[in-house]
Amino acid sequence: MSLTTTPAGGPLPRQVADAYVDALVELDPITGTFLGIPESSGRLPDFSPEGQEAVARLARTTLDRLAEAETRPGADSPAEKICARLLRERLTAELAVHDAGEGLRTVSNLSSPLHHVREAFTLTPAETEEDWAAIAQRLRAVPAALGGYRAALQAGLEKDLPAGPLQVSTVIGQLGEWIGTGRSWFAEFTAPGPEALRAELDEAAEAATGALVELRDWFRDVYAPAIEGAPDVVGRERYARLARYYNGTDIDPEEAYAYGWSEFHRLLAEMEAEAQKVLPGAASPWEALAWCDEHGEAVEGVEETRQWLQSLMDEAIDALDGTHFDLAERVRRVESRIAPPGSAAAPYYTQPSLDFSRPGRTWLPTMGQTRFPAYDLVSTWYHEGVPGHHLQLAQWAHVADRLSRYQTTVGMVSANAEGWALYAERLMDELGFLTTPERRLGYLDAQMMRAVRVIIDIGMHLELRIPADSPFHPGERWTPRLAHEFFARHSSRPADFVESEIVRYQGMPGQAIGYKLGERVWLQGREAARARHGADFDLKAWHMAALSQGSLGLDDLLTELSAL
Repeated sequence: MSLTTTPAGGPLPRQVADAYVDALVELDPITGTFLGIPESSGRLPDFSPEGQEAVARLARTTLDRLAEAETRPGADSPAEKICARLLRERLTAELAVHDAGEGLRTVSNLSSPLHHVREAFTLTPAETEEDWAAIAQRLRAVPAALGGYRAALQAGLEKDLPAGPLQVSTVIGQLGEWIGTGRSWFAEFTAPGPEALRAELDEAAEAATGALVELRDWFRDVYAPAIEGAPDVVGRERYARLARYYNGTDIDPEEAYAYGWSEFHRLLAEMEAEAQKVLPGAASPWEALAWCDEHGEAVEGVEETRQWLQSLMDEAIDALDGTHFDLAERVRRVESRIAPPGSAAAPYYTQPSLDFSRPGRTWLPTMGQTRFPAYDLVSTWYHEGVPGHHLQLAQWAHVADRLSRYQTTVGMVSANAEGWALYAERLMDELGFLTTPERRLGYLDAQMMRAVRVIIDIGMHLELRIPADSPFHPGERWTPRLAHEFFARHSSRPADFVESEIVRYQGMPGQAIGYKLGERVWLQGREAARARHGADFDLKAWHMAALSQGSLGLDDLLTELSAL
């Protein structure tokens, strides 16, 4: 049965899931742009409380339709059951977040309606005059979209649902950078547009910039004073709800916190040994990494770095395809890009459109730098690009017609994808791709950052006690100030990156833990499958089967990986 053919008895779960995607795109054109739907290019979502409730109504209706679909003949097939489990878990988790009013307090330096609007423009097609006409239309929609966002935050104030003050001050700074002192980000973005539309694009960019100014001033003059003194941490109840949303499982925070500490101690010992290979006599791994910053392998120039990262991914594809993966030609294509000014400090990835007309892309925020140490970039691009996010999310797009568009796009569980990407870093270490002590120490430093995330994200939001065997403030309870100090002490990252990360964790509670918790599930699933097959275990076949199963929450991921 094709996913496009409705059986006589009515739709099955996968068809219900894809009907949800179609309806969601109508409400959320930014999702349409991510999927590569041209009709979405000129529109933006309604971020107001009414717009958010419309998305919630769709989720509730879809859950009712799913319950009916599960009673129909054919609904008990493995393909239908796994899609039904994902759809129910995701929509239930999203509704729990919505019903608690989280959408009325969403302020973040990385992921908020404000950031989604700007990112949508970087993904909107911009090749033809027709494309640019749609961009002008979308620019004219910015004031209403941001007005709806402001209305949601105002409703949050009225319900005593404030965002954290640190999030707000950071976003005010980001808005200032996007507005600029000469040309705004929107003006720069539209500069390459066709001359035939120049006046229209300039007018639309000015209107969009005006909306940024209005939002910045409202944050500064109204919202920030209203939330002064509000906590920057969320507490156990909110944390549990948000962690479920990002991880697809109800975590045991104390167990996860203890796991983060065990990984911290393991990685610290390994880093200390590796640091001596980089800088004999170094007092700590971070002294050795500081030496790498000044004297180690580096790439000079922003464009030169972009090209170097592209070569790194191209070389990884050539080395891995046919040996540890079997890649379709369209999956092999990935682009390296420089992130627009005013982005958060962390590199990121955007997945290809479903038809691959827009390829997968990695994005490097330069943060004003022109020299980039290689030890940090290599492992990061194995994570963001190949074999990390790109191979997983591009493979999902490649098999979307065999699964469902929901399972391979909007149903993505953060911890699944981030867990795979962290597993990918480890895989490249296992396969010997980290060819120098500098690069391997950089990989361990990146792993350490993910262990530290588990410790401080859970510890800070739940105000847990620091263990007695910690080398840092044993016996004290976590605060954001201690989290910042601990991260800075155990990372090679510069001060602005550390600051950006702490703001990120406070604005997206429960998301940052998914890297290590997800990686643990990927490793456990691989070892369980290896134990089942014994000498017949085929790592390449396991990789491709694992990457072709679409999204799963951590509740289901271990079971499915173990059975491959």
